[in-house]
Amino acid sequence: MLKLGSVGVVACLVVCAQSTLYNGIHLPSPWPPRNVVLSDEPQPDPPYLLERPAVIPVDVGRQLFVDDFLIEKTDLHRTYHRATLYKENPVLRPDRPWESENGVGSAMPFSDGVFYDPQGQVFKLWYHGPNSTLLATSRDGVHWEKPVFDVKPGTNVVRAGKQDSSTVWLDLDEKNPAARYKLGYSLGHMKPFVLHVSADGIHWGDPVAKSIPASDRITFFRNPFRGVWVFSLRDHDWTPKTVPEKPGYIGRLRRYWENSDFVEGGGWKVDQPVLWQMADRLDPRSITFNVKAQLYNLDAVAYESLLLGLFTIWEGQPVDSEKPNYVTVGFSRDGFHWSRPDRRPFIAPSGKIGDWNYANVQSAGGVCLVVGDRLYFYVSGRSGVPGRRASGDTFTGLATLRRDGFVSMDADWETRSLTTRQVRFSGKRLFVNLDAGAGEAKVEVLDAGGKVLPGFSAADSVPLQSDNTLAEVRWRGGADLATLAGQPVRFRFVLRNARLFAFWVSPDERGSSQGYVAAGGPGFLGTRDTEGTRIYQCCRPEIW
Repeated sequence: MLKLGSVGVVACLVVCAQSTLYNGIHLPSPWPPRNVVLSDEPQPDPPYLLERPAVIPVDVGRQLFVDDFLIEKTDLHRTYHRATLYKENPVLRPDRPWESENGVGSAMPFSDGVFYDPQGQVFKLWYHGPNSTLLATSRDGVHWEKPVFDVKPGTNVVRAGKQDSSTVWLDLDEKNPAARYKLGYSLGHMKPFVLHVSADGIHWGDPVAKSIPASDRITFFRNPFRGVWVFSLRDHDWTPKTVPEKPGYIGRLRRYWENSDFVEGGGWKVDQPVLWQMADRLDPRSITFNVKAQLYNLDAVAYESLLLGLFTIWEGQPVDSEKPNYVTVGFSRDGFHWSRPDRRPFIAPSGKIGDWNYANVQSAGGVCLVVGDRLYFYVSGRSGVPGRRASGDTFTGLATLRRDGFVSMDADWETRSLTTRQVRFSGKRLFVNLDAGAGEAKVEVLDAGGKVLPGFSAADSVPLQSDNTLAEVRWRGGADLATLAGQPVRFRFVLRNARLFAFWVSPDERGSSQGYVAAGGPGFLGTRDTEGTRIYQCCRPEIW
């Protein structure tokens, strides 16, 4: 049996009842699973890809083609896309006296958090400074200010005190105003993880909970699909017989602990968190170091109809420079099992010493924000010190991706198609995110038996011939999708020289998806894209 030094052996968690999720996926009892076996071999496909629901409800969120969950048949080509770094990075640098110690500056998220606060219509970035957590604000997510607060007068420090990594979460669903913001931070290896709450994200007061001694680099996130707080716990295979490059060695990995109550969630016992995730042989070995990759961190957030995860991969520790960590992306439809089909770096270090992102690029808590038709990702970067295992000055950088743009299903000049599995919806308008600017796309609706429904054929479909993250599908003759609500149907997307990123059925003409919008963004009043929010389509700086 694998021995793990920081949080102990596998045991049952609080959720043991069977349940069915919003997307039709059935969770067995007990939940989360207790039988996870971690090794260098890739974990099996998530159970929901092996036994998919007969009919998939699609009322929550944009439906992304990141795996085959929604797909019955296709001859389209799947393409994985990576984020693009902002050309004027870094967007935050250490330029205040209190951000430096012994001549080294720090202004980076060590997870921490980046969220959009709809109350003040402002972006907020909590970041790591010398023995402190600091807060910066922005109106556009690109240009940042460092307000002066009274916690440490004359500075933008919001919590002073030594710590390792931390997470800050803006909880827009919290009913208690005094606990709108959540903070958790590690005091270091084999020391407690400490929880605070706050009304303003500035004044935190006394701790509300502390864990047992645990490892460092612990983070947490909210899974709103199930109403639980998930703690992503760093662990390590400390077994004496398993050493690097020996059979069975695992190294850094993650354990999972959940609780419906944030404060109680921080009080896990030694035998409660279960084995969760690790790197495996599909994570490329560095040519330089030639050691097994390890999982350094996992941050996650609800995005549209799934959980989006950023996996920080460790690929070795140089003797004379900072570790070259990079970020990859993963997806989960049940909140526990992950699919990571593209192991290339989603956001990578530059490898050039002195650059803001020379090495050790890691994700921010909240993962990403929705800003118009783009997703904004904030990451840390270290500039390094020549000849030393040191971070050097640290910075915050911005990378972006098309909204829903992780995966596209592509057709060349030959007409090709994708047919979904049976789905059920309660909305009335079909929308797609696609790039058909040089081609076209049409949509058919099929009944449960696979026959095209009258009025919903490709011949009736008004061709879509634009690049649009929010395009409504219409049929000639006025066929009304609302008449099919509640019935099992299939959608067939017929493309020529086009790319399809997502589809969803909206209850309103503005195309709200009812899905989750990660860490928020301008125009969203809460955690979801509902009819009560406006779709933000203007006033974004043209920075790309």
